[in-house]
Amino acid sequence: MTCRVVKIYFTFFFLLVTLVPLVHMFPFGRNQLDINFYDRSCPNLPMIVRYGVWSAVKDDNRMAASLLRLHFHDCIVNGCDASVLLDDTPYFTGEKNALPNHNSLRGFEVIDDIKEHVERLCPSTVSCADILALAAREAIRMVGGPSWPVALGRRDAITTSKEAAEEQLPSPIEPLENITAKFYSKGLELRDVVALSGGHTIGFAQCFTFKGRLFDFQGSGRPDPVLDSSLLTTLQSMCPNEDTSNSNLAPLDATSTSMFDNEYYRNLIYNTGLLQSDQALARDRRTAAMVYYYSNNRFAFYNDFSESMVRLGNAGVLTGIEGEIRGKCGYVN
Repeated sequence: MTCRVVKIYFTFFFLLVTLVPLVHMFPFGRNQLDINFYDRSCPNLPMIVRYGVWSAVKDDNRMAASLLRLHFHDCIVNGCDASVLLDDTPYFTGEKNALPNHNSLRGFEVIDDIKEHVERLCPSTVSCADILALAAREAIRMVGGPSWPVALGRRDAITTSKEAAEEQLPSPIEPLENITAKFYSKGLELRDVVALSGGHTIGFAQCFTFKGRLFDFQGSGRPDPVLDSSLLTTLQSMCPNEDTSNSNLAPLDATSTSMFDNEYYRNLIYNTGLLQSDQALARDRRTAAMVYYYSNNRFAFYNDFSESMVRLGNAGVLTGIEGEIRGKCGYVN
């Protein structure tokens, strides 16, 4: 073997033994997630998250819906990076105080508590974004919903934006066309819009998000003619036409408020959907068939909801050496 060949051989060998470990440590490119990501570095992570969510849901039956919504509001704004958990600083105003989130998003203390327990056992290892993704799944399981595989390895964002949240989060009063465009921009599809909307089978909405349907639908001075008359009377008593009622709560699914099932879709068929954006799904030719299908097939809804949650959880993630692993979820390191 000539000296030149020997030199090339050892150069190649050096590069191989140097780069292969780095590939495993820092996956290059996006969406390098793995279900087994923490199996060695934090094997008790699933148990810690499960117990933390169980304790929270046991004490507050609204918390399951709140944790699901917190995860969704994180992922739909610049990806699943825990940016929604960041408190304001002198350098940025965060998503917490964006109009769709202010005095509305809940569950921050649940994620903070789980993170504190995780840090004791696995310091500087598990991201807040991964904890939030796991917590959303556990919350839905605990109220009768489906489970889905959560691939892990997300990193946490080091900044956040109130403006981005106000631009990217869907509004309950905007046209379905606008809402679907926001989903499409995250790599999601029309089926994801309908399936993920089914998360409204649990939880509550503040009166200001739907009060227009009750008294002045689209500036007509009259209620939404589509809204079931019996439900209209009930809601008008819960949400009087005055500003003091804006923060009052009404169930998104009055049929089975605390149980994750497919009653949400049946409500839409009978014109008893609470939000204007929800009821629109049953009246649009592109989505009505899916609404009817899910209303009659809970298994199909669970299956599609699970698949949509996987796609949502993979949206715009930070991996490898991007972002950071926060020590506390509300603060950048």
